[in-house]
Amino acid sequence: MVREQALLLALALLFALAAGLVGCIALMRRMLLAGDVISHLALPGIGLAFAFKVNPLAGGAASLFLGTFLVWQIQKKTGLATEAAIGVIFVAALAIGAAVTPSEDLAESLFGQSGKISSAGFVLGLAAILVVILSVFLLRDQLSLSIFSTDLAAATGVRIARLDLYFLLLFSLTVLVGLRFMGALLASALMIIPSATARQLTNRLSSFLILAAAASLVSVAAGFLLNALVFKFSTAGPMIAILAAVLFSLSLLGRTRWRANL
Repeated sequence: MVREQALLLALALLFALAAGLVGCIALMRRMLLAGDVISHLALPGIGLAFAFKVNPLAGGAASLFLGTFLVWQIQKKTGLATEAAIGVIFVAALAIGAAVTPSEDLAESLFGQSGKISSAGFVLGLAAILVVILSVFLLRDQLSLSIFSTDLAAATGVRIARLDLYFLLLFSLTVLVGLRFMGALLASALMIIPSATARQLTNRLSSFLILAAAASLVSVAAGFLLNALVFKFSTAGPMIAILAAVLFSLSLLGRTRWRANL
């Protein structure tokens, strides 16, 4: 049991690192709120998995990536903004998820599982995180250029629609790793709040990435510790999100001094 909890904590810390990086890009692409909705796309698959007694993460992965592809198709074919396309899919996903999830499993679907993970689950999660981090590194120039100017990026040969799909898939893959301990409701919290925290403290890209990753790591480590020793909730997800929000509040108070020093 102790070994499983240690593996879960290790995976959560690695997830925090990936979430911080992906969140920074999402903020710069003005997709943070849209990205938050993506995590809810896993809910129908999780609910159906519980109903049919199969692995909930497998069901969540299926509906998450299907929903992400539908978002990309709607955006590509209709010209809708990403937020609008995601909103359309989100409403349907939330309604289906609430309808099919057994009531006794609803809390676990929304807020994650209690602290244990198999060795196979850890390896798969680790592989997913490495894919996310490596992909962000390889796509960093194209992503940066598309953020600055989509027209300029297209003129240099960047396929904007394909790049949008890649990023949506990376966001979804990151969310998938976080589903185990954050749940569908809070899985994107570590992509939203730490990046917003870091943005208050610096205008430099390198500092932005480092601070977002650091805020995410601190939230996870402290959240797991407080949950295990003090609050003892069924899952650490809510405590992690609360601590991330506290760090954001502190960043607002110290914004002027931090910016002067960085």
